[in-house]
Amino acid sequence: MRRWLTYEGQPISWVNALRSTPFSGDRDHAGAPQTCMANCMRRFLLVSLALCFSALGTAAATLNTIAERGTVRIGYISDQAPFSSSQPGAEPVGYAIDLCRKIADEIEDQIPQLKREFVQVTLADGFDAVENADIDLLCGSITVNLKRREVVDFSQPIFLTGASALLRKDSPNYLQALFLTGPAVHVVSDRAATNVIGMRANTTTAATLRKALALQESKTRLADFNTHEDGLKALEDRTIDAYIADQALLISLVKRARDPTSLEVGDRLITHEPYAIALRRDDADFRLLADRALTDFYLSEDFLPLLETYFGGEAPMLHTQIIMQHVP
Repeated sequence: MRRWLTYEGQPISWVNALRSTPFSGDRDHAGAPQTCMANCMRRFLLVSLALCFSALGTAAATLNTIAERGTVRIGYISDQAPFSSSQPGAEPVGYAIDLCRKIADEIEDQIPQLKREFVQVTLADGFDAVENADIDLLCGSITVNLKRREVVDFSQPIFLTGASALLRKDSPNYLQALFLTGPAVHVVSDRAATNVIGMRANTTTAATLRKALALQESKTRLADFNTHEDGLKALEDRTIDAYIADQALLISLVKRARDPTSLEVGDRLITHEPYAIALRRDDADFRLLADRALTDFYLSEDFLPLLETYFGGEAPMLHTQIIMQHVP
């Protein structure tokens, strides 16, 4: 069926829209409006075609880039156990890392003999690395929010948690009352409270806390740390009264303390933190590939054992939560 453009209600064929009559200085100007209209239509069509080709190129950009290099680049943050962590000379491990491997397997179905390259990044530069195509996937305890979605896209959620606090058993009572549902543990200490709360820099939790404190008068100060391990050390050394992070991370962090029995993880959550894998924006096909790989794995018999590996007794509850909330 032949398609027509219209101008002032009159049909204009594609051929005629691209055709113009040369203008001569010696001829009458009667043909000028028609020539001008043809030029405008030509520009309109060329711009439209350019936009269409640009959109098609973007949609296939990630898989094309991976195919050209023969390698999928998996970015990870090294201190986010049990989601992503690493030791010198070894490949990273963790729940999010294993899920990224599943996505890589799905990519290999389309790109045979695909290689995997793990690239260590930080929270400060990881999203830019995705946007600039330095990495294809960003794995870890990566919270989805609107500000980050201005830069990257995300897979369907892989985990749901919230921020809480890691406390000493002699942390101030107001902090224990805020983060613990049970009665405060009154441990006598000969040291005064510092009124300092620690948190990991560049996190969504840090941003939330700063906004909350800005709305009220408080003697509490916030201290940024480059790694969770640095925050743990400060808590143990009593330079801070509490360390705030996502509860799933704190449960893993307390196991690495000098004396885990002197610390307690809060059971009250103060934020909502859905985790997902970061991808490049404007690539619906690649996001669909990632979501399909995740959904297939969630519905497999191997998913619950993976959760048990990283989350122990919480695995059955997490399994039910993810299946009910995150499987399309």
